[in-house]
Amino acid sequence: MAKINFGGTVEEVVTREEFPLEKAREVLKNEVVAVLGYGVQGPAQAMNMRDNGINVIVGQREGTSNWDKAVADGWVPGKTLFTVEEAAERGTVIQYLLSDAGQRSQWPKIVETLNEGDMLYFSHGFSVTFKEDTGVVPPPHVDVALVAPKGSGRSVRTNFLDGSGINASFAVHQDATGRAMERTVALGIAIGAGYLFPTTFQKEVYSDLTGERGILMGALAGVMEAQYNTLRANGHSPSEAFNETVEELTQSLIRLVGQNGMDWMYANCSTTAQRGALDWKDKFRDAVAPVFSDLYQSVVTGNEARITLEANSRPDYRVKLEEELKVIHESEMWQAGAAVRSLRPENWQK
Repeated sequence: MAKINFGGTVEEVVTREEFPLEKAREVLKNEVVAVLGYGVQGPAQAMNMRDNGINVIVGQREGTSNWDKAVADGWVPGKTLFTVEEAAERGTVIQYLLSDAGQRSQWPKIVETLNEGDMLYFSHGFSVTFKEDTGVVPPPHVDVALVAPKGSGRSVRTNFLDGSGINASFAVHQDATGRAMERTVALGIAIGAGYLFPTTFQKEVYSDLTGERGILMGALAGVMEAQYNTLRANGHSPSEAFNETVEELTQSLIRLVGQNGMDWMYANCSTTAQRGALDWKDKFRDAVAPVFSDLYQSVVTGNEARITLEANSRPDYRVKLEEELKVIHESEMWQAGAAVRSLRPENWQK
């Protein structure tokens, strides 16, 4: 592994340079990788591996929209597309990419398909870390590992297609064969990771649940709503409030951060913006720090896991989810967003 200095802390990471795709193909040449679940991560990881020459099959419940999606993506029923259980029986690497609630419900069937020397692969540490709630306890005769892309399945696929890849963490939880590490890294390279950094199942799920509920989704949506509503309450138009809250961030500033960091973004803004941002940054940090502390403790104690499993296991889960997402979609802020997006030059009528 390559040693990289991350702000004064040296970490070891795996890059494509030291572990090229050709090596990954050699490590995986005798494997049948069964991707169970064709929902969020499944399609991207399965198609990326297929494009990289890995022997991949898909397991998905027949008669579902995700089964139809798999067929549309070129997976052939009876050849490369099977029921979840049959794919698990055929695979030597079982990528368990069902939802967290789905992993809990299907585990009694899947565990019976695991043969000695198989690898049980996750992209989330949830089920194994919170085993008291999920019941997912891998048997001792299989390798257990994870590769967790730091992005949505859609980003895993689009980044792969444009050649950039997406960063991912990896961990070996159980090494039954003596080959778990090389199998894991090979799979990370095969799904198109930009680079791989080590973690543990526990650390992955703690950071992931905190990030999703925090800055990546929950906090981002919340502070956007707070600023938009403040501007609207003070007489600013929907267009002005949305552009100053979302459009300038997503179409301009965050791209500068992604290119060279926050300081570089500051350096490429006006002196007025620089001064104001520097003056207010610490106030926002100090205001939300207690919320993040509460959030992290809720994750560590398993409270967030229990809430998730209970909510996502209800028979009306998807109906309730659609209702909650509809509220966001139909809010003035995101209706304004739809109008603003329609006015981007790439959407103009030719």
